[in-house]
Amino acid sequence: MKHLRTFVSFALLALAAGVLTAPVAAEPRVPLPTIAKGMGDQCVEPLEVIRRDHMDFLNHQRDKTTHEGIRTKQHSLTNCLECHTSKDDEGNWVPVNEPGQFCSSCHTYAAVSMDCFQCHATTPE
Repeated sequence: MKHLRTFVSFALLALAAGVLTAPVAAEPRVPLPTIAKGMGDQCVEPLEVIRRDHMDFLNHQRDKTTHEGIRTKQHSLTNCLECHTSKDDEGNWVPVNEPGQFCSSCHTYAAVSMDCFQCHATTPE
């Protein structure tokens, strides 16, 4: 009888350990953003750089343009829009700050506000 209790205790312990250590398929709490590929062959910077530092590039471009009158295309907001906007079924540009579009999808995911488009156009034309 003592051996049976030991065996049952050991079996229950093994079962509990197996349940507690079993891999669990974890779902992300927040859905990851959908990032559409741009229209160009490649981005102006490597993807890991542009994703992390695009705001610094845009701010630097803004300062060079407004303070020094220097306009270049590489890191301009206009250049971003030329690659990262899409058209709807009727052929009209969809603003990049609309829900589910290029800019808004990541900024919503990261809970970061976009104030660029309070002044700037949201489509290429």
